[in-house]
Amino acid sequence: MATIVCRMVFYVMNNIFEKESSFGWLIAVLSNYGTKTLDSALNQHGLTIAVWPTLMCLWEEEGLTQTELANKAKVRASTTTRTLDKLVELGLVERRTDPRSRRSFLIYLTENGKQLKSSVLPIPAMLNKKVLSVLNEQESRELIRVLQKLVSAVNCNPMIR
Repeated sequence: MATIVCRMVFYVMNNIFEKESSFGWLIAVLSNYGTKTLDSALNQHGLTIAVWPTLMCLWEEEGLTQTELANKAKVRASTTTRTLDKLVELGLVERRTDPRSRRSFLIYLTENGKQLKSSVLPIPAMLNKKVLSVLNEQESRELIRVLQKLVSAVNCNPMIR
């Protein structure tokens, strides 16, 4: 019996699109895997993937306004509001009045939020190591270099956004 290999091929403006060689598709598959795996591990600490970007940024730098934090975490300001509400509820962050503006707050980690870093930060490091383990050292460095170049281009070039 003949084996049939199915491939999803789309013809768009005379170009062939094959998901198996599509940058977007491949990144989405990796992102999906990373998101699910990280979320599952974070759940064991009472956290979700939704709070992860904000926590990571606060571990790097505290005392940011909500807008600064949203920009740094690459999330919408409205998302940051909900995330901060959740983190305040968990006792991990606090809002302090900004001395420069009565209408804004500066975001700081609580002691619990600071202590959480040592138990949670190794999780994405292990995930990265696991995913990159199929590559040799040179391939890993090259992949990271190319991804950093693409991220920089997307962040800096209005023509790409």
